Amino acid sequence: MPLYQAIVLAIVQGLTEFLPVSSTAHLWIVPWILKWKDPGLTFDIALHAGTLVAVLGYFWRYWLEMIKMVLGIKGGSGGPANGGVPAKAGSVTLLGENRQLFWYLVIATIPGGIAGWLFERAADEQLRSPFIVGPALIIVGLLMWAGERVGSENHGLGQVGLLDSIIVGVAQAFSVIPGVSRSGSTMAAGLFRGMNRETAARFSFLLSTPIIAGACFKKAWEIHHSGLPADMRLPFVLGIIVSAVVGYAVIAALLRYLERRTFAVFVVYRVILGVILLAVGWGLRH
Repeated sequence: MPLYQAIVLAIVQGLTEFLPVSSTAHLWIVPWILKWKDPGLTFDIALHAGTLVAVLGYFWRYWLEMIKMVLGIKGGSGGPANGGVPAKAGSVTLLGENRQLFWYLVIATIPGGIAGWLFERAADEQLRSPFIVGPALIIVGLLMWAGERVGSENHGLGQVGLLDSIIVGVAQAFSVIPGVSRSGSTMAAGLFRGMNRETAARFSFLLSTPIIAGACFKKAWEIHHSGLPADMRLPFVLGIIVSAVVGYAVIAALLRYLERRTFAVFVVYRVILGVILLAVGWGLRH
């Protein structure tokens, strides 16, 4: 695999895994347009590993607080939190004192985990078509727009409840369909449940952590006997590093962006891209 292709695809993964625009769609579109060979399952593991490093690197304090709560350990993180959220000693301000959030995330992960385990390969092989990806981009984009219109946008992480988690978790399960976007579907569901934009994004990113980790382990298990080919070692390492760095930067930038702005730019982008894909697909068919 050429190194420049590895770098380009890693940048695409880092950008689109956390922006609500569908990484699966873009990782299909870019090689399709440029007529690159499918990099295969091995490189896919590298991209997922990189984005896992990114989300864990950004939200490790949140996971530390949740583990403390589960173990009954008192006290805050003792330092400033990522994303400008203060963490005061003796408190749990990172999570808004939501002591059940860890278990809510566990429950919310179940639908997506089942869908990924059962249908991911079939979706990758059978649903990567302009007539699937295009409508999926448009529909979820419109749902994001509607979520901002009808949602109350007043819930922080401290107000996230069991029903919120179940609904967002079910929405995540639909991301197995190329073009839906894990971030897009979960953020839209969060908005409908009354989460503010930043909270919808934070909950989406926290929820993505076990799913991305599970995808890494699943794909690694599928190729564990074959090992890593010598010609893939450098692209593999570059894929992890580049997608991790870009992914971390995207998470930080998106959370800052959502403090003051809406999802409108992503809605417009998704609708335009979806229409273009449908037009291209129609042209190729005729």
